[in-house]
Amino acid sequence: MATLEKAKLMNVDTNDTWDVLFNPKEYSVQKSVQWEPHKAPGLDTPEHEFTSGNPAILNVELFFDTYEEKKDVRTEHTEKILDLAVVNADKHRPPKVMFAWGGFKFTGFIESLTVRYTMFLPDGKPCRATANVSMKELLTAKEQLEKKPRNSPDHTKRRTLKTGETLALIAHEEYDDPAEWRRIADANGIMDPRDVKPGTVLTLPPIL
Repeated sequence: MATLEKAKLMNVDTNDTWDVLFNPKEYSVQKSVQWEPHKAPGLDTPEHEFTSGNPAILNVELFFDTYEEKKDVRTEHTEKILDLAVVNADKHRPPKVMFAWGGFKFTGFIESLTVRYTMFLPDGKPCRATANVSMKELLTAKEQLEKKPRNSPDHTKRRTLKTGETLALIAHEEYDDPAEWRRIADANGIMDPRDVKPGTVLTLPPIL
């Protein structure tokens, strides 16, 4: 018979790790991304440019029961979970947390936490509880690039020209050099940079 693997929670800041009392019945991971619409005259649907991904969100329900041992479930289990959502005096923030189970690892911070106490000992101490944990992914830019290296240096962007903007202004904002307006003009087949109408969707090529 295979050994039952226990789900684990880890305080990444201190490396303190502990098994959950009972493995969760399920967990969910939610991921969303942002695409910026660019209106183009004469088209039924705007073009969309990817801008950034949003952090993934993990939702998991954990169950604790110390009725048989006649112990307070708070001191045995739930206070450890609640501490993960409390500001650390040295770091001035709650700790970075990892949930791991069956090869799945999720690192982030606890965004919301609800602990419900549903059974009590004769002295009023709780002995059964359910914790609903919502974690938001937390990865540095370096960690993200190490996890998924970029295959191409191409960072082509699109931008819609607004009233009052010029190619030189956009070149200054995008390339830190107003003189790069010609690069934008060439990429978009623009002969006269003064004759570009607001609403025009411009391709902004990378400087390689």
